[in-house]
Amino acid sequence: MRKPRHLSPEERDLWDSVAGRMKPLDPKRPKTPEPVAPPKKAALRERDIIQDFMVGAQADPKRPNDVLKPVGARLKSAPVNMDAKNYGRMTKGKLKPEGRLDLHGMTLAEAHPELVAFILGAQAVGKRLVLVITGKGKERDEGYAIPVRNGILRHQVPQWLALPPMAQAILQVTPAHLKHGGHGAYYVYLRRSR
Repeated sequence: MRKPRHLSPEERDLWDSVAGRMKPLDPKRPKTPEPVAPPKKAALRERDIIQDFMVGAQADPKRPNDVLKPVGARLKSAPVNMDAKNYGRMTKGKLKPEGRLDLHGMTLAEAHPELVAFILGAQAVGKRLVLVITGKGKERDEGYAIPVRNGILRHQVPQWLALPPMAQAILQVTPAHLKHGGHGAYYVYLRRSR
């Protein structure tokens, strides 16, 4: 840090002449501020002492660290866009899927084009209900600070189905009944092709 520079006698005279012509903003205010007493140090209480902190030290490993509800719960709470009678029959497993796509063992890069081709192809030939099997996913924990969800495809497929070009072909997406795969599969009810 630099030391302050001292003014020369000429600079000091110039400064005094400028400062002498100035008027205070508040004439009632004293020219020199009153000294402020330093704050008193309070005794530290036990709760004020910061303890050593480790990320995730108090996390409950049994409780998922998700902000969102599980995919199945979100899909079940979505509004019904199709005939209520057929929706009830579909969720009870009484409607038979007309087509089936199994994405087991595929990566995200392999599964997405397969899903797009399957959904648009099924709608083009007039199918109404198809089954997309994603699998439930493997239980795994690599020990990272951010937990990894089980079943990457199981979480990604409903998001893909809600985006173009498939969104305009789909009327309803729900988790499949147990006899068609349960939480590892989705019923996709398609719109009629025009």
